[in-house]
Amino acid sequence: MLADALGRPLRFIITAGQVGDVTQAPALLEGQAGGAVLADKAYDSNALRAIIADMGAEAVIPSNRTRKVIIPHDASAYKHRNRIERCFNRLKHFRRFATRYERRTIHFTGFAYLAATMIWLR
Repeated sequence: MLADALGRPLRFIITAGQVGDVTQAPALLEGQAGGAVLADKAYDSNALRAIIADMGAEAVIPSNRTRKVIIPHDASAYKHRNRIERCFNRLKHFRRFATRYERRTIHFTGFAYLAATMIWLR
């Protein structure tokens, strides 16, 4: 999921449970603009950092502990990453979303958009 600076959802890509989220990051960032992209350690990859640099944005991603050369990040800007976590928390207030009640991906995606719309209207 991609969220804006206020923690409101902008884009979703539904993946299988065992698929890493970093694989969908380039598709989520396509056509976006901004000053910084905040993400957790799971998104620490050279390819994603290059995509973010091509956007003209700063990558505020802490280095994974397996990285040989640690790349510094802006710790004060990283504190705002909790907004995406709060966005997920608001979405999980909808039981159908939290428990993945819908079996078919198309139905779950539709409900995710509906829940995201309701968050935007608050």
